[in-house]
Amino acid sequence: MFLCLGLNHRTTPLELRERLAFASSHLPEAARQVTALPGFEESVVLSTCNRVEIYSACNDENPEEGLQKLRQYLVDHFALSPAQRQALTTYQLSEDAAARHLFRVVSGLDSMVLGETEILGQVKSAYDTALKAGATGRSLNKLFQRAFTVGKLVRNDTNIQRGTTSIGSVTVKIAEKIFGNLRDSKVLLIGAGDMSRTCAQSLLSRGAKSIIVSNRSHDRAVLLAEEMGGEALRFDQWERAVHDVDIIISSTSAPHFVVKPELIGPVMRKRHGRPLYVIDIAVPRDVDPAIDDFDEVYLYDIDSLQVIADEGRRERERSLIQCEELIEQQLHKFGYLSTPSNPASAPALVPITATARNSHP
Repeated sequence: MFLCLGLNHRTTPLELRERLAFASSHLPEAARQVTALPGFEESVVLSTCNRVEIYSACNDENPEEGLQKLRQYLVDHFALSPAQRQALTTYQLSEDAAARHLFRVVSGLDSMVLGETEILGQVKSAYDTALKAGATGRSLNKLFQRAFTVGKLVRNDTNIQRGTTSIGSVTVKIAEKIFGNLRDSKVLLIGAGDMSRTCAQSLLSRGAKSIIVSNRSHDRAVLLAEEMGGEALRFDQWERAVHDVDIIISSTSAPHFVVKPELIGPVMRKRHGRPLYVIDIAVPRDVDPAIDDFDEVYLYDIDSLQVIADEGRRERERSLIQCEELIEQQLHKFGYLSTPSNPASAPALVPITATARNSHP
């Protein structure tokens, strides 16, 4: 039987999602640990900035027992406090509902930005990690390969990707409005999270000249800088680069503002009207909103980026029914449904809290 236990940006606040995120280097061992649970045979662990999901093949006859074991694994693995356990809200799916959810995830239908493209690569990476760790077998190998086929069909045969479909592409869209051609622009990353990487990659793909990375863990900054073909600065030295860059992307876990008016004001006076584009994708915010008062400073936080990304959502939503119908057809084709169901009547994704975990969608 297939099981999926997960939490995402809709069910769980950022501070708890961060607590439950698996480091990429720990994913192989996590997949093996889940597979070693009583009654479990296969496992894939997916961990991104917006979701943590565990997909498993389990021989338990009662899906709720298997799902409870997965939930307990998360509680034990991250040593959650009683308060955190109480706050933990998950969705728990089995059989065709689990397969449907995976198909929707890889198709970008369950993402913060409808139709986003990055999630397909993230799921492929999670599956490949579990496969190499020896945590998958016949059942999950078939399920995930079929999911990738469905994701490709949805993207090729519908208009779900029309318009802006990721925070990274929104970043590029705004930057091009500010600077015109991005050729030779310089980017400073303060923090080295996944979304910072995505934004930087999008900018580089459209002509940005160089990347400077500064992070509290200097080793991590060095690794990301090498990946981007840039340079790393120690966290107490990033201010030195502000006068020379065109774009700042800030994403740290600091509980206070990192980029402040007293830093930006003197720099802007020396830039002689040269614009500075500041992207704050941290929660809580890294950048004091007061810097937006300076001439030629263009500040966007995660909420304003989201609003811009959603401008194209209405057009993509017209394709949503077509996408859901295609997924139902593929579920039937691959044998996960006995008869095709009406997408409008498909079970909703119901989060399960600590106090209502026996309710199964």
